[in-house]
Amino acid sequence: MQPVRRQTLIGQVTEQLREEIRSGRWAIGARIPTEPELCELTGTSRNTIREAVQALVHAGMLERRQGSGTYVLSLGGSGAAIADYFAAASDRDLIELRQTLEVTAAGLAAQRRDEDDIEQLRALLRRRNELWTPRQVAPQDVEDAISTDIALHRTVVAASHNALYLELYESLLGLMDHYMRGNPIGAECSFEHEHTRLVEAVIAGDTGAAKSATEQLFAELRLRRDQPGRNFPHHPHD
Repeated sequence: MQPVRRQTLIGQVTEQLREEIRSGRWAIGARIPTEPELCELTGTSRNTIREAVQALVHAGMLERRQGSGTYVLSLGGSGAAIADYFAAASDRDLIELRQTLEVTAAGLAAQRRDEDDIEQLRALLRRRNELWTPRQVAPQDVEDAISTDIALHRTVVAASHNALYLELYESLLGLMDHYMRGNPIGAECSFEHEHTRLVEAVIAGDTGAAKSATEQLFAELRLRRDQPGRNFPHHPHD
């Protein structure tokens, strides 16, 4: 494998791992390299590797075994074909599709989240908000800021425990990464308040509040797309 470009990292790494499986270089039943080894092979962060591996776990190509590692389960998986279909989507289309998926998923997550989901959501929210606190995120922290934001949204969808929703959502990860790299990263466009409201509502099991917070977040995203010079509210203490 070769180090990937910094654009659409999660999507590119997922595709590289998928190719290792399809080519037979990682055989069915074999244990794949560890996260640190994959970081070195691809030149990307641990968060990016974790999300890429998780995408293939949910696509049915990989299986995590507690205390043993991650193993190749099958050569299948439809995520690549779906991702290719979405590759040329406009920013507007991406936001609208994400909104449709994420509002419903947030409501389901509030009903179905388990203790593991809650633990992951709390940790990701805390880390995400820390990374996005500066007015302008330092260049060396941009990758982690983007991958942690994406991981938080993916974890909300995963907490819906709807495998089809999650597979479709994971096909959008590369496009989401690309979209975020074309926009400012930092406090003025963090939407920390909305992200915090969303996670707190899911953890509390409040379906209505989870869906409302997600709707508000996407309303702000649409405003940012339509009014790129607009100053967005930042609520560090909410």
